Amino acid sequence: MSGNGRVIGVIPSRWGSTRFPGKSLHPLCGKPLVQWVVEAAMRAERLDAVLVATDDERIAEAVRSFGGTAVMTRADHPSGTDRVAEAAKPEDDDIVINIQGDEPMIRPELIDALAARMQEDPTWAMATAVTPITNRRDLEARTVVKVVLDRNDAALYFSRLPIPCRRDGEADLASGLYLRHLGIYAYRGAFLKRLVREPPCALEQTEKLEQLRALYIGGRIAVIRTEEPGVGIDTPEDAVAVEEMMKRLNA
Repeated sequence: MSGNGRVIGVIPSRWGSTRFPGKSLHPLCGKPLVQWVVEAAMRAERLDAVLVATDDERIAEAVRSFGGTAVMTRADHPSGTDRVAEAAKPEDDDIVINIQGDEPMIRPELIDALAARMQEDPTWAMATAVTPITNRRDLEARTVVKVVLDRNDAALYFSRLPIPCRRDGEADLASGLYLRHLGIYAYRGAFLKRLVREPPCALEQTEKLEQLRALYIGGRIAVIRTEEPGVGIDTPEDAVAVEEMMKRLNA
């Protein structure tokens, strides 16, 4: 389904998580979390390969046991992006999609949309996704990353603060200006290799957002809009809630 290069889906999966160690192997409805993510990614039509990038043999063994492909990576990577780059070993014209390992209900259609955007226009260095912000709590939360776009839906800036700032009065959430960034990325192979060679810039270090390094060095980031915010698992409590949700959907 890809053009000249391959489209490679990579799921970074570490054992060490501050709030939920070993969450990749936490069972949900009888299957480990990582298996749900792999199976969802494999339903994406534009992916030529799906890899789990891990630094833990327990995760690699579990992935192989259900027929997935695990790639062992160094344990000392500063970020998931570095782990993805090592696992994918992309050619310059490959497209690498970094799929979050804690979203068991990731939509294959979103993965395909990111791949398509990159395949259709070679001037994009990266692609990512956003969903509307619908409440003031999310707008003000520093854990929710906001992004503003230009007229071509290219990212102008990402921030943990509410942007754009409405100078007069309260932010108008019905305006369509307030967008929540979703943590899925597509990279062109050449740009991914360049990105991990670059040191973190001051903006990235201040906001603690890796994607600011890409903008800082001149990368154009295409943004896909989706109405579905996705469901991530950060804590054991999240896992309980997501499992209940999955049971209701499959009832």
